[in-house]
Amino acid sequence: MSQRKRAFEPGQYVSLFTGLVGIVLGETLYTAATKVLKQGQKPGRYFAPGCCQHPDYVIQIPVLFEDGTYDVMRGMNIKRLENPPAEKREKIESIIEKLKQ
Repeated sequence: MSQRKRAFEPGQYVSLFTGLVGIVLGETLYTAATKVLKQGQKPGRYFAPGCCQHPDYVIQIPVLFEDGTYDVMRGMNIKRLENPPAEKREKIESIIEKLKQ
């Protein structure tokens, strides 16, 4: 079975139109985030019940945000961020370290 091309890859930094920075989560970290973090309910997220059990990384992208919340975002509502500010990157990485424990 061939793997479809993804629009966003796990580990990529992204931002919302509001300026909030996040990182695309891989499937393992996404599962961990759903168990311990709150859903952020950001604008542009998927909200239909049961829609996002298995994100496809094309139109359903799981994102961990700098505020410690996660959402499965619509691909058209986020953009790639090549160089996120260092303090935001460190904050996100510290949340990821807690998820890995």
